[in-house]
Amino acid sequence: MDIRYIAKDVDKNKGVKIKDIIIGNGDFTIIAGPCSVENSEMIISTAQHVKSMGAAMLRGGAFKPRTSPYSFQGLKEEGLDLLKSASEKANIPVVSEVMDPRDVERIYNYVDMFQIGSRNMQNFSLLKEVGRTDKPILLKRGMAATIEDFIMAAEYMAAEGNDKIILCERGIRTFENMTRNTLDLAAVPILKKLCKLPVIVDPSHGTGVRDLVLPMSLAALAVGADGIMVEVHPDPACALSDADQSLSFDDFEALIKRINQVKEHFLDIREGCL
Repeated sequence: MDIRYIAKDVDKNKGVKIKDIIIGNGDFTIIAGPCSVENSEMIISTAQHVKSMGAAMLRGGAFKPRTSPYSFQGLKEEGLDLLKSASEKANIPVVSEVMDPRDVERIYNYVDMFQIGSRNMQNFSLLKEVGRTDKPILLKRGMAATIEDFIMAAEYMAAEGNDKIILCERGIRTFENMTRNTLDLAAVPILKKLCKLPVIVDPSHGTGVRDLVLPMSLAALAVGADGIMVEVHPDPACALSDADQSLSFDDFEALIKRINQVKEHFLDIREGCL
Protein backbone atom coordinates (compact mmCIF):
# COMPACT_ATOMS: atom_id res chain seq x y z
CA MET A 1 0.00 0.00 0.00
CA ASP A 2 1.58 3.26 -1.19
CA ILE A 3 0.89 5.68 1.70
CA ARG A 4 2.96 8.84 1.26
CA TYR A 5 1.20 11.61 3.18
CA ILE A 6 -0.74 10.06 6.06
CA ALA A 7 1.53 7.18 7.08
CA LYS A 8 2.14 6.68 10.78
CA ASP A 9 5.83 7.57 10.48
CA VAL A 10 5.36 10.67 8.30
CA ASP A 11 5.16 14.03 10.10
CA LYS A 12 3.44 12.70 13.20
CA ASN A 13 0.81 15.11 14.42
CA LYS A 14 -1.11 15.47 17.66
CA GLY A 15 -4.61 15.54 16.31
CA VAL A 16 -6.81 17.75 14.16
CA LYS A 17 -7.77 21.19 15.46
CA ILE A 18 -11.27 22.49 14.87
CA LYS A 19 -11.66 25.91 16.45
CA ASP A 20 -10.85 25.38 20.15
CA ILE A 21 -11.02 21.57 20.17
CA ILE A 22 -8.50 18.96 19.09
CA ILE A 23 -9.55 15.49 18.00
CA GLY A 24 -6.83 12.89 18.40
CA ASN A 25 -4.83 14.38 21.25
CA GLY A 26 -5.45 11.51 23.67
CA ASP A 27 -8.95 12.50 24.81
CA PHE A 28 -12.31 11.04 23.72
CA THR A 29 -14.36 13.51 21.68
CA ILE A 30 -18.14 13.41 21.30
CA ILE A 31 -19.80 14.69 18.12
CA ALA A 32 -23.59 14.67 18.32
CA GLY A 33 -26.69 15.95 16.60
CA PRO A 34 -29.51 14.97 14.26
CA CYS A 35 -29.13 13.09 11.00
CA SER A 36 -30.96 15.91 9.22
CA VAL A 37 -31.69 19.53 10.05
CA GLU A 38 -35.48 19.79 10.07
CA ASN A 39 -36.34 23.23 11.46
CA SER A 40 -34.89 26.04 13.55
CA GLU A 41 -36.33 25.03 16.93
CA MET A 42 -35.20 21.43 16.55
CA ILE A 43 -31.60 22.13 15.60
CA ILE A 44 -31.10 24.94 18.15
CA SER A 45 -32.52 22.91 21.05
CA THR A 46 -30.39 19.91 20.03
CA ALA A 47 -27.24 22.02 19.73
CA GLN A 48 -27.78 23.55 23.16
CA HIS A 49 -28.52 20.18 24.77
CA VAL A 50 -25.57 18.25 23.36
CA LYS A 51 -23.26 21.14 24.22
CA SER A 52 -24.56 21.23 27.80
CA MET A 53 -23.91 17.49 28.12
CA GLY A 54 -20.30 17.77 26.97
CA ALA A 55 -20.38 17.25 23.21
CA ALA A 56 -17.53 19.06 21.46
CA MET A 57 -19.16 19.34 18.04
CA LEU A 58 -22.62 19.48 16.49
CA ARG A 59 -23.44 17.29 13.51
CA GLY A 60 -26.36 17.84 11.16
CA GLY A 61 -27.16 17.16 7.54
CA ALA A 62 -28.35 19.88 5.17
CA PHE A 63 -27.75 17.81 2.03
CA LYS A 64 -28.75 14.18 2.62
CA PRO A 65 -27.94 11.29 0.27
CA ARG A 66 -30.73 8.75 0.67
CA THR A 67 -31.18 5.28 -0.77
CA SER A 68 -34.65 6.17 -2.03
CA PRO A 69 -35.08 9.27 -4.22
CA TYR A 70 -38.42 9.81 -2.49
CA SER A 71 -37.00 10.10 1.03
CA PHE A 72 -36.32 13.44 2.71
CA GLN A 73 -33.21 14.92 1.07
CA GLY A 74 -32.50 17.70 3.55
CA LEU A 75 -33.28 21.42 3.58
CA LYS A 76 -30.15 22.26 1.56
CA GLU A 77 -29.27 26.00 1.73
CA GLU A 78 -31.92 26.66 4.36
CA GLY A 79 -30.47 23.84 6.42
CA LEU A 80 -27.01 25.39 6.21
CA ASP A 81 -28.39 28.70 7.50
CA LEU A 82 -30.09 26.91 10.41
CA LEU A 83 -26.94 24.95 11.25
CA LYS A 84 -24.86 28.12 11.27
CA SER A 85 -27.37 29.87 13.52
CA ALA A 86 -27.53 26.92 15.95
CA SER A 87 -23.73 26.72 16.02
CA GLU A 88 -23.47 30.39 16.96
CA LYS A 89 -26.27 30.31 19.55
CA ALA A 90 -24.87 27.24 21.32
CA ASN A 91 -21.22 28.23 20.75
CA ILE A 92 -20.35 24.83 19.31
CA PRO A 93 -18.50 24.02 16.06
CA VAL A 94 -20.43 22.19 13.37
CA VAL A 95 -19.76 19.42 10.85
CA SER A 96 -21.99 18.76 7.85
CA GLU A 97 -21.82 16.70 4.70
CA VAL A 98 -20.76 17.95 1.28
CA MET A 99 -21.87 15.74 -1.61
CA ASP A 100 -20.80 17.57 -4.75
CA PRO A 101 -17.52 19.23 -5.75
CA ARG A 102 -19.57 22.21 -6.95
CA ASP A 103 -20.93 22.72 -3.42
CA VAL A 104 -17.58 22.89 -1.60
CA GLU A 105 -17.14 26.64 -2.02
CA ARG A 106 -20.66 27.59 -0.93
CA ILE A 107 -20.66 25.24 2.08
CA TYR A 108 -17.18 26.34 3.18
CA ASN A 109 -18.32 29.34 5.26
CA TYR A 110 -21.16 27.47 6.98
CA VAL A 111 -19.22 24.61 8.55
CA ASP A 112 -16.15 24.12 10.71
CA MET A 113 -15.47 20.69 9.25
CA PHE A 114 -16.53 19.05 6.00
CA GLN A 115 -17.99 15.55 6.12
CA ILE A 116 -17.52 13.11 3.26
CA GLY A 117 -20.20 10.48 3.66
CA SER A 118 -20.00 6.74 3.08
CA ARG A 119 -21.56 6.93 -0.38
CA ASN A 120 -18.97 9.49 -1.50
CA MET A 121 -15.84 7.94 0.00
CA GLN A 122 -14.57 7.14 -3.50
CA ASN A 123 -15.96 10.23 -5.24
CA PHE A 124 -12.44 11.18 -6.26
CA SER A 125 -13.40 14.54 -7.77
CA LEU A 126 -14.98 15.50 -4.44
CA LEU A 127 -12.00 14.19 -2.46
CA LYS A 128 -9.61 16.27 -4.54
CA GLU A 129 -11.75 19.39 -4.24
CA VAL A 130 -11.98 19.31 -0.44
CA GLY A 131 -8.31 18.35 -0.36
CA ARG A 132 -7.51 21.72 -1.91
CA THR A 133 -9.17 23.57 0.99
CA ASP A 134 -7.76 24.30 4.44
CA LYS A 135 -10.89 23.05 6.22
CA PRO A 136 -10.73 19.91 8.44
CA ILE A 137 -12.41 16.87 6.88
CA LEU A 138 -14.32 13.97 8.43
CA LEU A 139 -14.09 11.00 6.08
CA LYS A 140 -16.55 8.15 6.62
CA ARG A 141 -15.73 4.64 5.48
CA GLY A 142 -17.63 3.39 2.47
CA MET A 143 -20.21 0.74 3.26
CA ALA A 144 -18.38 -1.80 1.06
CA ALA A 145 -14.85 -0.41 1.39
CA THR A 146 -11.84 -2.32 2.59
CA ILE A 147 -9.51 -0.68 5.08
CA GLU A 148 -7.03 -0.14 2.25
CA ASP A 149 -9.74 1.58 0.16
CA PHE A 150 -10.49 3.81 3.15
CA ILE A 151 -6.86 4.78 3.69
CA MET A 152 -6.27 5.53 0.04
CA ALA A 153 -9.37 7.75 -0.08
CA ALA A 154 -7.81 9.82 2.71
CA GLU A 155 -4.52 9.80 0.80
CA TYR A 156 -6.31 11.40 -2.18
CA MET A 157 -7.14 14.44 -0.04
CA ALA A 158 -3.77 14.60 1.68
CA ALA A 159 -2.03 14.47 -1.70
CA GLU A 160 -3.85 17.70 -2.58
CA GLY A 161 -2.36 19.40 0.47
CA ASN A 162 -4.94 18.89 3.23
CA ASP A 163 -4.03 16.27 5.83
CA LYS A 164 -6.41 17.63 8.50
CA ILE A 165 -8.44 14.47 8.15
CA ILE A 166 -10.39 12.44 10.70
CA LEU A 167 -11.33 8.89 9.75
CA CYS A 168 -14.73 7.57 10.81
CA GLU A 169 -15.55 3.86 11.00
CA ARG A 170 -19.32 3.64 10.42
CA GLY A 171 -19.91 -0.02 9.69
CA ILE A 172 -19.81 -2.12 6.54
CA ARG A 173 -22.39 -4.23 4.77
CA THR A 174 -22.27 -7.95 5.50
CA PHE A 175 -24.77 -10.80 5.36
CA GLU A 176 -25.88 -10.02 8.94
CA ASN A 177 -29.40 -8.54 9.04
CA MET A 178 -29.90 -7.95 12.77
CA THR A 179 -28.12 -4.62 12.42
CA ARG A 180 -28.11 -1.97 9.71
CA ASN A 181 -24.37 -2.50 9.17
CA THR A 182 -21.63 -4.50 10.86
CA LEU A 183 -19.51 -2.16 12.95
CA ASP A 184 -15.90 -3.10 12.23
CA LEU A 185 -14.17 -2.10 15.46
CA ALA A 186 -11.04 -4.03 14.48
CA ALA A 187 -10.52 -1.29 11.89
CA VAL A 188 -9.76 1.23 14.64
CA PRO A 189 -6.45 -0.22 15.91
CA ILE A 190 -5.47 -1.19 12.35
CA LEU A 191 -5.98 2.36 11.09
CA LYS A 192 -4.16 3.83 14.06
CA LYS A 193 -1.22 1.49 13.43
CA LEU A 194 -0.97 2.51 9.77
CA CYS A 195 -1.98 6.18 9.81
CA LYS A 196 -1.17 9.32 11.73
CA LEU A 197 -4.82 10.39 11.46
CA PRO A 198 -7.38 10.43 14.31
CA VAL A 199 -10.03 7.70 14.12
CA ILE A 200 -13.57 7.99 15.46
CA VAL A 201 -16.54 5.61 15.38
CA ASP A 202 -20.19 6.16 14.40
CA PRO A 203 -22.19 3.56 16.37
CA SER A 204 -25.49 5.06 15.16
CA HIS A 205 -24.96 4.24 11.48
CA GLY A 206 -22.78 1.31 12.43
CA THR A 207 -25.66 -0.54 14.03
CA GLY A 208 -28.88 1.27 13.10
CA VAL A 209 -30.27 0.21 16.49
CA ARG A 210 -30.76 2.74 19.29
CA ASP A 211 -30.15 0.22 22.08
CA LEU A 212 -26.76 -0.71 20.62
CA VAL A 213 -25.35 2.82 20.52
CA LEU A 214 -24.30 2.86 24.18
CA PRO A 215 -22.50 -0.52 24.28
CA MET A 216 -20.77 0.09 20.95
CA SER A 217 -19.70 3.57 22.08
CA LEU A 218 -18.03 1.99 25.11
CA ALA A 219 -16.45 -0.62 22.84
CA ALA A 220 -15.12 2.17 20.60
CA LEU A 221 -13.55 3.80 23.63
CA ALA A 222 -11.99 0.48 24.67
CA VAL A 223 -10.38 -0.27 21.29
CA GLY A 224 -8.69 3.12 21.05
CA ALA A 225 -11.03 5.37 19.08
CA ASP A 226 -10.46 9.10 19.47
CA GLY A 227 -14.17 9.74 19.78
CA ILE A 228 -17.65 8.91 18.57
CA MET A 229 -20.29 10.49 16.37
CA VAL A 230 -23.87 9.81 17.46
CA GLU A 231 -27.29 10.88 16.28
CA VAL A 232 -29.44 12.81 18.76
CA HIS A 233 -32.96 14.13 18.17
CA PRO A 234 -35.49 15.88 20.47
CA ASP A 235 -38.16 13.37 19.43
CA PRO A 236 -36.62 10.38 17.63
CA ALA A 237 -39.99 8.84 16.76
CA CYS A 238 -40.72 11.89 14.60
CA ALA A 239 -37.28 12.20 12.99
CA LEU A 240 -37.42 12.63 9.21
CA SER A 241 -34.42 10.33 8.80
CA ASP A 242 -32.75 7.58 10.84
CA ALA A 243 -35.41 7.52 13.55
CA ASP A 244 -34.58 3.98 14.72
CA GLN A 245 -30.99 4.81 15.62
CA SER A 246 -31.38 8.33 17.01
CA LEU A 247 -30.98 8.93 20.73
CA SER A 248 -33.40 11.07 22.71
CA PHE A 249 -32.03 13.79 24.96
CA ASP A 250 -32.40 11.45 27.95
CA ASP A 251 -30.64 8.63 26.07
CA PHE A 252 -27.78 10.96 25.20
CA GLU A 253 -27.45 12.13 28.79
CA ALA A 254 -27.25 8.48 29.93
CA LEU A 255 -24.59 7.81 27.27
CA ILE A 256 -22.45 10.73 28.39
CA LYS A 257 -22.72 9.76 32.06
CA ARG A 258 -21.67 6.19 31.32
CA ILE A 259 -18.73 7.27 29.17
CA ASN A 260 -17.56 9.67 31.87
CA GLN A 261 -17.75 6.88 34.45
CA VAL A 262 -15.34 4.64 32.54
CA LYS A 263 -13.37 7.00 30.31
CA GLU A 264 -10.31 7.53 32.46
CA HIS A 265 -9.98 3.81 33.12
CA PHE A 266 -10.06 2.96 29.42
CA LEU A 267 -7.77 5.83 28.43
CA ASP A 268 -5.22 4.51 30.92
CA ILE A 269 -5.33 0.83 29.97
CA ARG A 270 -5.28 1.40 26.22
CA GLU A 271 -2.22 3.67 26.39
CA GLY A 272 0.23 0.82 26.01
CA CYS A 273 -1.80 -1.00 23.35
CA LEU A 274 -1.82 1.55 20.52
